[in-house]
Amino acid sequence: MQDNKVQIFDTTLRDGEQVPGCKLDTKQKLVIAERLDLLGVNVIEAGFPVSSPGDFNSVSEIAKIVKNATVCGLTRAVENDIKVASEALKFAKHPRIHTGIGTSDSHIQFKFKSSREAVIERAVKAVSYAKSFVEDVEFYAEDAGRTDNEYLARVCEEVIKAGATVLNIPDTTGYCLPEEYGAKMKYLRENVKGIDNVILSCHCHNDLGMATANSISGVINGARQIECTINGIGERAGNTALEEVVMVLKQHPYLNLETSINTKLLYDTSIMVRESMGMPVQPNKAIVGANAFAHSSGIHQDGVIKNRETYEIMDPEDVGVTESAIVLTARSGRAALAYRSKKIGYELTKLQLDVAYQEFLRTADQQKEVKDQDIHNIMKEVNKTSKVAIA
Repeated sequence: MQDNKVQIFDTTLRDGEQVPGCKLDTKQKLVIAERLDLLGVNVIEAGFPVSSPGDFNSVSEIAKIVKNATVCGLTRAVENDIKVASEALKFAKHPRIHTGIGTSDSHIQFKFKSSREAVIERAVKAVSYAKSFVEDVEFYAEDAGRTDNEYLARVCEEVIKAGATVLNIPDTTGYCLPEEYGAKMKYLRENVKGIDNVILSCHCHNDLGMATANSISGVINGARQIECTINGIGERAGNTALEEVVMVLKQHPYLNLETSINTKLLYDTSIMVRESMGMPVQPNKAIVGANAFAHSSGIHQDGVIKNRETYEIMDPEDVGVTESAIVLTARSGRAALAYRSKKIGYELTKLQLDVAYQEFLRTADQQKEVKDQDIHNIMKEVNKTSKVAIA
C-alpha cells in the first residue's frame, strides 16, 4: 500500500445499523453495499454474522455481489463467532474477519472480570483462530482510547505475532482529545515491534463531537485506515462521518494523504442512506446537510455571487451538489435579489432593483424565506403600485 493512501473502512451496515430504528433488511443492505463499492470504499463491514440469521444472510449475500472492496464481518474473541463469520464470508473475493476484545482497565475489571494477561491470551487465541480461515485479520482493542499506552502496545505486539494484518485502535467512548488520540498512534508506531507490517486503523465515536478531528489526528500520526459511516450515523452520538474525513483530506493536499473515494457520489449516497434508514440529516451537517452550501446573509451572498471561494472552501460539485444556494430572507441584500430574479427571467436595472427591494423586504419580514413564486408576486406588485415597470 502507498504510504500516503488512507484506506476507507465503511461500517454503515454494521455500526451504523446499530442505531435504534435504523434496521435494514437484506435487500436494502445489498443496495447500499453496491453503492459503497461504487463510491470507492476499501472495506465494507457488512455486519456481525453470529448476531442473527438475518445478519448472517446479509453478510453472505453482500460477499457475493461486492466486486472491489474487502468484505468484513465482525466477531467477538469467541471461537464460534469467528467460525460463523468465516462461513458468512466464504463467497467474498477479499474476506476479512474483524475480531477483538476490550483492553481498558474498565473493560477488563468490570466487563470481563479478568486480568490483563488473560485478555492478551484471549486476543492472541482469537486472532490465531481467525487466521486459520482468512489471511486478512483485523484486531480491535475495544476502548483503546482509555487504555494505558504501554499495555496497549503489548497487546498490539502479541496480536501481530499471531497474524493480525490490521490493528483497530478505537476511541469507543469518544473520550479522547485529538492531541491525545494522535499521540497514542504515534506511541504505537514507535514502540510496537512489527508495526510496519500492519495497518493502524482509527475508529472514533462522536460523544464529544471530536470523531472527525480524532481520525484526522490519527492518520497524521501514522494510521492508514479510517473506520467511518455515511452521515456519521452510529451508536449514541454516532461515528466518524465518511464524507467529512474524505473531504478534509481532499481540501488539505499539503497533508499528502489521499483516499480512493469518488467524492462526486457523496451527496447522493448520503440521501440513499438517509432514506433507507429513516435517519434525517441535520440541515447544518458538514458536507451533505441541506445548508452546507446555502447562504442567507446579505454580506455572504454578495461575496459568493462575486466569487464562490470568498465563503466556500469546497466546490459543491465536488461532493455531488449541483450549485450553491442563495436563500432569500430578510437578511439578504440587493445583490441576492438581483441574482435570484435574473435566474427566473428578470434583468433589473438599478432603479428597478431599488424599488423591487423595498417590496421584497416587506415580504421577507412576513415569512422565513422568499421563494421564486414570491419574486414573481413582488414584480407584479411593483408593476401595480410603482411608476417603474418591470418586464
